[in-house]
Amino acid sequence: MSVKDNFSEQSELYAAYRPHYPAMLFNYLFDNVKSFDCAWDCGTGNGQVAYQLARRFKKVYATDISTKQLDNAIKAPNIHYMQAPAEKTSIPSSSVDLVTVAQALHWFEVKSFYNEVKRVVKPGGILAYWGYNLLQVAKSIDPLIKNFHDNIVGSYWDPERKILLKEYADINFPLKDPHQTYFHYTVQWSLKHLKGYLESWSAVQHYIRQEHSNPVEPLIDQLQSHWRDNQVVTFPVFLILGRVG
Repeated sequence: MSVKDNFSEQSELYAAYRPHYPAMLFNYLFDNVKSFDCAWDCGTGNGQVAYQLARRFKKVYATDISTKQLDNAIKAPNIHYMQAPAEKTSIPSSSVDLVTVAQALHWFEVKSFYNEVKRVVKPGGILAYWGYNLLQVAKSIDPLIKNFHDNIVGSYWDPERKILLKEYADINFPLKDPHQTYFHYTVQWSLKHLKGYLESWSAVQHYIRQEHSNPVEPLIDQLQSHWRDNQVVTFPVFLILGRVG
């Protein structure tokens, strides 16, 4: 099985500039979990979710296919980082209370991944997966960013991007009592931070490699007159959660 790794080359950008997730999201997860012995954060990237889980769980397995991502991941004594695809890990069977996937499910072979989830979870274990939609800033800024996303780098996105943009509606795991909910993550960013975040996009990196120029720089020039100091940026986050059947 071919596995895409779109984030190793910009792993430092990813660690520095990718948005986090709101505390309300993690509180929601914890309210749905019965036991806090062990969690698995799959496609952990820079470990930001694993770190939050490690504050409540005795042990956290955090897996990713990218060693560079794992090298830049947040460390904690109870987080066990492992290089492994989502579909096959060395996590012990029937050991996990909660499986999380943040902004990564669209890269997985979902049937094989769910088989692995069923293998590693305890009876009644929870699977939660989520992602964020395009950032929202201001009426004068949002159309420029959407045009950049859809048109400037639109053809450079991998096909899997469409799965995310549809909020994983086409992925139907046989979960018990599945439900979807929404959160918002709000931060204050400089224009430099926005630039770093956009440059972490896989489509931007594809564009740079193919066209030998950085498409983010003209956009940043456009935004100079619109961007305020410590501009408020909001990420709409969607989450699906259910018990593993």
